[in-house]
Amino acid sequence: MSDPLDTGALAGIIGGAPGDPALYDLALTHGSTGRPDYQRLEFLGDRVLGLVLASELYSRFPAASEGEMSSRLHVLASGATCAAVARRLDLTALIRFGAQARNDGGRYSDNIAADAMEALIGALWLDKGADAARRFILTHWNEMIDGQQAAPKHPKAALQEWALARKRRPPEYEIVSREGPDHAPRFRIAVSVGKLARAEAEGTSKQAAEKAAAAALLAELEGMKL
Repeated sequence: MSDPLDTGALAGIIGGAPGDPALYDLALTHGSTGRPDYQRLEFLGDRVLGLVLASELYSRFPAASEGEMSSRLHVLASGATCAAVARRLDLTALIRFGAQARNDGGRYSDNIAADAMEALIGALWLDKGADAARRFILTHWNEMIDGQQAAPKHPKAALQEWALARKRRPPEYEIVSREGPDHAPRFRIAVSVGKLARAEAEGTSKQAAEKAAAAALLAELEGMKL
C-alpha cells in the first residue's frame, strides 16, 4: 500500500483544504504503483495551464505578434518550467511511487515533476473550479510572465540562426548515451557546428538534452572572436 496523501502539505501548496482529496490522490499517484495514475489529470491540467497563460499573454502584451506569444507560451508551459515550479513547492515529496520507480530515482525526475504539476492543476480545476486554477497558476507563474521583456528564443533555433548568419554548417546533434529506466531516463547529447566547436549536455528527455547542449554551444561560440 502507498502512504496516504498528506492533505496538510497539500493544503499549503494549493492554498486551502482540498474539497475532494481523491482527485489529488490521483494527481499525485505515479503509474508504477499499479493503481490508477495521474495521466488523465495531466492531460487536463496541461490544457488549463496553456489556456490561462495564453489569455495572460494576450492581455499583457497587446503589441506582441502571434509568433512572439507562441514563443513566450512555449517557455512558460514547458516541462522544465513546470518541473521548476513543482520543485519550488516541494510537490515531488507528495508523489506516490511503486518501489522500483522510487528506488530508481523517480522522485528526482523532472519529467515526473512536470507531469505531477500539470495533474495537480487539472485536479484543482475539477475540485475548485476555473477561478481557483487560474489563481494558482498566476500565483506561481506571474513573475515569469512579467519577467519576459522580450520573446525568448529556443536555444536550438538561436544556434541554427547563428550558424546560418556566419555561413557555417548547420548544427548536428548526436546521442552520446542513454541511461536509466524508461520512466526516468537520462540522455547525453552532443552538438557541433562543423569542426568549429562542440558541446555536450544531459537532460531527462532527448529534447531537453538537445536544448541544453545547444545553449552550452551557443554560449561558447558567442565567447569566441570570429
